[in-house]
Amino acid sequence: MQKIKEHFDRNDRFARHCGVELVEIDKGRARARMQVKDLHFNGARTVHGGAIFTLADFAFAAASNSHGDLAMGISTCTSFVRAATEGVLYATAEEVSLSRKLATYQVRVTDQEDELIALFQGTVYRKSVPLTD
Repeated sequence: MQKIKEHFDRNDRFARHCGVELVEIDKGRARARMQVKDLHFNGARTVHGGAIFTLADFAFAAASNSHGDLAMGISTCTSFVRAATEGVLYATAEEVSLSRKLATYQVRVTDQEDELIALFQGTVYRKSVPLTD
């Protein structure tokens, strides 16, 4: 798992640019966090949906690639259930189904008080290519 974590820490430049950090990874599961900063706000002074999506998508990517083969998202859906305005947001991705070519994940985005902010569901196509060298 350490090699996969290092891969994401080193190679996901957009997540790093947004302040997203991978804090935990295991087979079929990942947890990421993002400290809310001024750059994450939209015009209504709440955390931008794109920032929340980026956090969820990063946890989804880490969880779906945790088996060691390259997995690429082919479909996602996000429901925003509560506005976030401060603190730390967490995204916890859990594997729902896994087959040779497809896998589905659910991601819960919560705030530092474990209040639900968003629900994300995604499906990946699993390639027969190793994620890391």
